[in-house]
Amino acid sequence: MSLNTIQIGQEAMVKKIELSSQTLHRLRALGMLEGTIVKVVQRKRNGTLVINLRGTRFALGKEITRRIEVETV
Repeated sequence: MSLNTIQIGQEAMVKKIELSSQTLHRLRALGMLEGTIVKVVQRKRNGTLVINLRGTRFALGKEITRRIEVETV
């Protein structure tokens, strides 16, 4: 399942990221690697998700969250 399907308050483990190399590099620099646990904190009307990643909040657009495969924990 993709990250954009996770409900608010749920945690999920990143399984696979299918993005352009530039975006992938940026997410990895922020600490989003395969096996990392993320928690969905907020869902905006436009599809943007606010996630908690290693103690820091990040906002990710719906096109990015659609391409991040996760598994609920």
